[in-house]
Amino acid sequence: MKADRGRKYRLYPTPGQEEVLTSWGHSARALWNVALEQRQYVYKQRGVTLRSVEQSRSLTAARAEIDWLRELPATAGQQVLRQLDLAYDNFFNPAHPAGYPRFKKRGSRMNLSFPGQTVKVRKLNRHWAEVQVLKIGWVRFRLSRALGGTLRNATISRNGTGWHVSFGVATGVEQAPPLDRPGCGVDFGVAASAYVSTEERPRLMPQTLSAPERARLKHLEQKRARQLTYAKKHQGGRCSNRLRRTIEQIAKIKARQANRRRDFTHKLTTDLAKNHGYVGIEDLSVQNMTKSAKGTAEQPGTKVRAKAGLNRSVLDNCPGERRRQLDYKCRIYGSELRLVPAFHTSNTCGNPDCGKVDPKSRPGCGRLFVCVHCGFEDDADHNAAVEIHARARRTGGSVTNSTRRRSSASSPGQPRRRMREARSAATAAKGNRGL
Repeated sequence: MKADRGRKYRLYPTPGQEEVLTSWGHSARALWNVALEQRQYVYKQRGVTLRSVEQSRSLTAARAEIDWLRELPATAGQQVLRQLDLAYDNFFNPAHPAGYPRFKKRGSRMNLSFPGQTVKVRKLNRHWAEVQVLKIGWVRFRLSRALGGTLRNATISRNGTGWHVSFGVATGVEQAPPLDRPGCGVDFGVAASAYVSTEERPRLMPQTLSAPERARLKHLEQKRARQLTYAKKHQGGRCSNRLRRTIEQIAKIKARQANRRRDFTHKLTTDLAKNHGYVGIEDLSVQNMTKSAKGTAEQPGTKVRAKAGLNRSVLDNCPGERRRQLDYKCRIYGSELRLVPAFHTSNTCGNPDCGKVDPKSRPGCGRLFVCVHCGFEDDADHNAAVEIHARARRTGGSVTNSTRRRSSASSPGQPRRRMREARSAATAAKGNRGL
């Protein structure tokens, strides 16, 4: 049985275990870069596509000669090669938005993956448990919730707040029957994080950073810029210990900000999926919405800083992540996700007797919607949510992320275009060791 749920816990390794995990994380990153470069080189020279099966044989031979590969558990190295297989499969899949696999920098997210048969978990008490990791023994983690299933895989990662362990578990829980409840439409915005059509007030995401935290983040980013400039001029680009400490402090604040954003998003999407028969949202392309306006040297853009601030505000509300969570949570709780066209949802009158489209009804993109035809007044975001609800009710069927991507990327020339992109990316990356 495959893993169908994920569980993430805070990990507390000892200083010695933390040092070993850090070394393994850098080794896994270096192995990814070497394996990716080998695949690009072999394909360019011989036209042969390598997979993890062939590279695993080379990995076994290399472990006998290279010390840092020998120290990395063999199963963790094999998982790196399988993840590279998955990255290529996602890139060549027309229904998947993934780009071409890239080399990992030193500052990339550090993680180590282990198959379930090599990992054991034992409970110590109500709040604590331990996970057994190859070569370093038992590592404590905070048991914030029960596993609730059979362990299938484990991933150890680190971000600005510390170490974490994630388990893939097979719960065997069947999909819930369809909810016999009315549906709703939700408008995701910037001023109002989420406005539900059946509610009178918007759901506002609390500030992810307090005023002192924003001031400290600004100070640290300015400090990092000065230290980087000094390192480039006087140290040949080498990072000092002070610069590393500054980067760690920035990462800690941003990780705390991401945790708060994720907490609000999970609570919002869970409530929507559990309490509505269907949830209608706009079929938005976040990537196009947040494109830079800087232009080129020949044709520079206008209002670049204003557009950059708007992009940050849109991404801070993470509409793409909300859509992803609604996609799988609606299936879990028996509700339905319906994607509707976003065209003119903000300019359409929410009065069922009118329903006319006129940009003049919302002058200056303000917070008030006043229909110039029937005089209907409402909050602009709530009016948009009502229109989304009406379109979702007329749709009457669910459209998931994979369905939309498959329909938009099903042209015959798409696989050939991706092959050309892969070859050009391999050529551009020639000579880049990435270690």
